Amino acid sequence: MKMNEREHFDERTIYERIIPRMLRNMLMASVVLLGPALWFYHWVGAIGFAFGAAVSYANFRSLSRGVERLTDRIVNRNSREKGGQIVLRFLVRYGLVAAAAYAIFESSSLAFRGFLWGLCVPVAALMAEAVWEGCLAFHRRA
Repeated sequence: MKMNEREHFDERTIYERIIPRMLRNMLMASVVLLGPALWFYHWVGAIGFAFGAAVSYANFRSLSRGVERLTDRIVNRNSREKGGQIVLRFLVRYGLVAAAAYAIFESSSLAFRGFLWGLCVPVAALMAEAVWEGCLAFHRRA
């Protein structure tokens, strides 16, 4: 195997591991941020946070699968899944998130604030991933 092929293979396996690592980062961020949510918004807000974190986790997981299916549909034209079904799943998913947010908003403002914090969990996971990738890049250069 040539050096360029090896580097390409290494990069591909690195990027294949990002999604599972992001999901783990989201779980860890949810656990870590549950304490501040409990501190600022008490039990009601912590429950809203937990629900928002669960929704964002499921949403991210569904989004990554949907993108994978859509790219498979584009690359492999003989895919059994129709493009319209994939897009419909995207729209339904966001509609469900909006409906859950509205229901929580109507029940309690503290729970809604916690829910919004929970929806921001992927941002914390992305920040952790950026730090991880930065450390790896510096380590490779050294």
